[in-house]
Amino acid sequence: MTLDRRAFVAAAGTIGASTLFGPYALAQPTGAPVKVGGTLALTGPLASPSLIHKITGELYVEALNKRGGLLGRPVEWILKDDQSKPDVARTLYEQLVTSDKVDLLIGPYGTGNILSAMGVAQRYGKTLVHHTFGIPNLAKYDQQFHGWALGPEPEKAIPAALFDALAASPRPPKTIAVVTSKFPSVHFISQGAREVAKQRGITEVLFLEWDFGNRDFGPIAARIKDANPDLLFCGALGLEGNMLLDALKKIDFKPRHHFYQLPAPGPMVKAPEADGALSITIFEEHPPFTDNPVATEFVRAYRERATRANLPDPSVETQAAASFSAWQILEAGVKGANSLDDKVIAAWLRKNQVDTIQGRMRFNEKGNFGADYNRIKQVQNGKWVTIWPQAYAAPGAKLQVR
Repeated sequence: MTLDRRAFVAAAGTIGASTLFGPYALAQPTGAPVKVGGTLALTGPLASPSLIHKITGELYVEALNKRGGLLGRPVEWILKDDQSKPDVARTLYEQLVTSDKVDLLIGPYGTGNILSAMGVAQRYGKTLVHHTFGIPNLAKYDQQFHGWALGPEPEKAIPAALFDALAASPRPPKTIAVVTSKFPSVHFISQGAREVAKQRGITEVLFLEWDFGNRDFGPIAARIKDANPDLLFCGALGLEGNMLLDALKKIDFKPRHHFYQLPAPGPMVKAPEADGALSITIFEEHPPFTDNPVATEFVRAYRERATRANLPDPSVETQAAASFSAWQILEAGVKGANSLDDKVIAAWLRKNQVDTIQGRMRFNEKGNFGADYNRIKQVQNGKWVTIWPQAYAAPGAKLQVR
């Protein structure tokens, strides 16, 4: 179920906004810190998007402590480098629970690493809030909660949103090439895109897979050019989309429409050959998203911090918004339950909804997923802008076709 613009603005308005990311507490936090443990891919192929999540988490914890922390106590984020490897993430989450004795868990980046963290959380009865898990039917643990409103069937919802957006094109795609990393979530959604395309009467002219971590996209680009699709649906993760675009540029080919599931947003938006590229989004730096004063303040703070960190694009978009929402969910769960007891927090979240900067989130469908807030964005003039649905489009923005 999607959220209309008026309901979205109304939900945003319910979030306290008197200070940095929320209302001030009457007293500053005291006592032993509440320890939140987690990992991110600070090195390895997932490092680029993980830096976005690191900056977001740091900002959120700083602001949370200015607002009184959790249950009157300051919050400390214990962050470790999982090196983009699920087996390393599993070991580190074991350490966080058993050696570091953290009170709460926040998830890593990426479906594979989150699945590893989820197994550890289940073994110790810990609640896990995460932000980038793309396969709801694998989320079988009832104390895990997702901060990205993909809906319970993203393998259908994401391609459906894309095809609905492309229906506005003067020449909607009749043929599609689906190329994808074998990374679990993007591969899963790419397989879904094949089925949805078939249902929409769009002819598949190429299906091709590569191993996660591949850096040679020349042969893949050549196969795409030979297939000459109207639409390139790319299950790319991080910098894979940029590497494919560069390979396509070298052989002078660009499909009329091209879509990338989870690109590294800054590097892609800065690449001239990415003009017109499409992707999924839940938040961009324009109204109505920025009608929410909490979101507006986060955009300001994030832009300042990301600029200092020399990120290619310091703007807030899907990755930062999903990460921010995960922290909002964790905070709401603790404060709503008035407890650090993992089972009590999980029970509260399953029964309640949480207002986030992407919309009101619920956790009552498959895998504790709920609302579907998938929207489509496009690179236009060096910026990501939402172009569908129209109610969430940037002022004056609409689908551009080469």
